[in-house]
Amino acid sequence: MRLLTYLLSVLAIAIIVFNLSKINTSAPFENESYTAIITALAGGCAILILTILRVVKKIDRTVKEKS
Repeated sequence: MRLLTYLLSVLAIAIIVFNLSKINTSAPFENESYTAIITALAGGCAILILTILRVVKKIDRTVKEKS
């Protein structure tokens, strides 16, 4: 499970980097730039969710070890 979350995090980072390169700085809220911004934000949300999942799993393991 841990390996999968790291793999998905790397994939999300790649999506963010790709979409940040697609943003037109002179008109960031038009056509493809707007889509790239939304997709980059979605990748950031995916990283946040996967990080929360890793922390929850770590807490679960420590609670089970203490029981």
